[in-house]
Amino acid sequence: MPRVVVAVMPKPEILDPQGKAVLGALPRLGFSGVTDVRQGKRFELDVEGEVTDEVLARVHEMAETLLSNPVIENFTVSVEEPVR
Repeated sequence: MPRVVVAVMPKPEILDPQGKAVLGALPRLGFSGVTDVRQGKRFELDVEGEVTDEVLARVHEMAETLLSNPVIENFTVSVEEPVR
């Protein structure tokens, strides 16, 4: 069964307090070399049949309507091969 992934991230101009909290915690936990962290959401949608342009358009509509807030978030839609 094919999987379509919607990755949702805050727009660059939007403050990301969760990302800043993670960025602050990393050095305290002994991790160095990270200069910025942005936290987002990932939705994995298993779809029936082939992933056609129509299916991707429908997922794009889902992302705009329910999965993201287009005012403050950007999203990408991609297709992953199922793990066997």
